[in-house]
Amino acid sequence: MSVSDNLLHIKSTLPEHVTLVAVSKTKPVSDIMEAYNAGQRIFGENKIQDMADKYEAMPKDIQWHMIGHVQRNKVKYMAPFVALIHGVDNFKLLEEINKQALKHDRVINCLLQIKIASEDSKFGLAPQDAIDIIQSEAFLALKNVNITGVMGMATFTDDETQIESEFKLLKSTFDDLKTINPIIAPLQPFPWE
Repeated sequence: MSVSDNLLHIKSTLPEHVTLVAVSKTKPVSDIMEAYNAGQRIFGENKIQDMADKYEAMPKDIQWHMIGHVQRNKVKYMAPFVALIHGVDNFKLLEEINKQALKHDRVINCLLQIKIASEDSKFGLAPQDAIDIIQSEAFLALKNVNITGVMGMATFTDDETQIESEFKLLKSTFDDLKTINPIIAPLQPFPWE
């Protein structure tokens, strides 16, 4: 099945309110262009340098999402164009994103990464740490970041009860964050979705 056929099939199965992020990591520009020509405009990369290279080579109406772990020293390379950073797992990273966004006179949307799995290999904030950040004066002073939600990586297991429990914790944390700080709001669908 071609990239465009596969994409169209997947999109036909999704509810209208779901936004598809096509993970383009490791894929050549030619494959991404095929998806683009089939109407896909949101792509996710897990390496900042790869995303920056593809940004330069691709049409500029693409919304680029950073879906991998982010190192503070590399934020500057994506700050001019990234649409959403999925994995903000500490306050120092938020400060760096804010600093780089300010340099480019823009606001960068971010998801707080919450650690919901017990695996040591997973990154993320403890739910209480996320709450503490959102309540802090230091966070309220950041004018160039916008927290639009949370993300979490469940334990790699076939135990559906455990996975469900972990995502319930994620949803509960998001609800708590929205109650504490009403400026936290999910992104609206992009106009072409």
